[in-house]
Amino acid sequence: MGTKLFTIMVVLLLAGFPMMIPLLTGAFYGFYELFGGFQKMDFMVQQMMAGIRPASLIAVPMFILAADIMTRGESAGRLIDLVMRFIGHIKGGLAVSTATACTLFGAVSGSTQATVVAVGSPLRPRMLKAGYNDSFTLGLIINASDIAFLIPPSIGMIIYGVISSTSISELFIAGVGPGLLLLLLFSAYSIFYAHIKGVPTEEKSSWTERAQAARRALFPLGFPVIVVGGIYGGIFSPTEAAAACVLYALVLEFLVFRSLSFRDVYRIAKSTGLITAVVFILVAAGAAFSWVISFAQIPQEILGSIGIAEMGPKGVLGVISVAFFIGCMFVDPIVVILVLVPIFAPVVESVGLDPVLVGTVITLQVAIGSATPPFGCDIFTAIAVFKKPYIDVIRGIPPFTIILVSVAVALIFFPEIALFLRDLAFR
Repeated sequence: MGTKLFTIMVVLLLAGFPMMIPLLTGAFYGFYELFGGFQKMDFMVQQMMAGIRPASLIAVPMFILAADIMTRGESAGRLIDLVMRFIGHIKGGLAVSTATACTLFGAVSGSTQATVVAVGSPLRPRMLKAGYNDSFTLGLIINASDIAFLIPPSIGMIIYGVISSTSISELFIAGVGPGLLLLLLFSAYSIFYAHIKGVPTEEKSSWTERAQAARRALFPLGFPVIVVGGIYGGIFSPTEAAAACVLYALVLEFLVFRSLSFRDVYRIAKSTGLITAVVFILVAAGAAFSWVISFAQIPQEILGSIGIAEMGPKGVLGVISVAFFIGCMFVDPIVVILVLVPIFAPVVESVGLDPVLVGTVITLQVAIGSATPPFGCDIFTAIAVFKKPYIDVIRGIPPFTIILVSVAVALIFFPEIALFLRDLAFR
């Protein structure tokens, strides 16, 4: 059954159907085969509803809504201006500022695609005007936006935590170390690139201008304080922190900055509703599909055929990394998490791997795959936003992919990169 199941899904994907159709069809076919007909389809619906029942999933639309409010308002622009005022004048400073802005906005939105739009739209023209090559600029924006998958709040980590029953709070704090390491390496490469290409520096801002930028960004900087400080200070759960972020964004943009009117509420709510509907349909279909493959013992068949159980913890992490990296090159990250996490769950438990470490490795691989040809989702977001051909968008990606893969390898051999802060906070 496993071969037929995955063949049907691949054919539907290649035929151009949206991601939810192959996933739903796979679950539907699995239930039909297992129970010999349509009489148990009500059980499939029960599994789908169970998949979207966990309260933790409420955080997903909340963070999406908060990010949408900030992107349409002034918060994103004020954060970008703060970074530019302090480090924009150094050699390669504009590129470093772009990477830092992506990290800061990722700490607010949790979405790579929202970060591509919010940071890339204002900073790409500025980088081109400053003398940066467009392929480098696009590669930096796409890959630096992937830090949003690691820095809390991460929507990918929320989905993984729900599926694997892993603490979302621990996953959030574990993503900080790899995220900051990526920012450091991207910044170093940007400075190296600027020196090699002779990119001129920006005019240095005065301390008065820096103070003004810091004052303007003071309220937007409250978002990571709410998420990180609230969760680890024991004030909020991740779901409550998401709701607090929405309230804070509404107060900030509607009452303090007055950058939005009540007419904007409809467009923001509609956008959030559409994205949330897609995410929840995928999660529901993924829950039914996961039940099918678990009941049919397909994971045991697949993993037994490659002998993964005899590889040891590092070998298992290596196989997981490759599987998620390749999967996200072709399929939406949420779908890959929904499909592959249940497959690897038995062997992860059998070799005694820390589920938080596994979740961090998976999240990093999902981030890499999201920006890697041929079908990384962030590539197509950049194509749509910047109106550039596919070849032009992917030309500058390889150096950043090398950096990302290097951090992924380091994470396997030095898990303390992720687990140090987690152990500090929870052990």
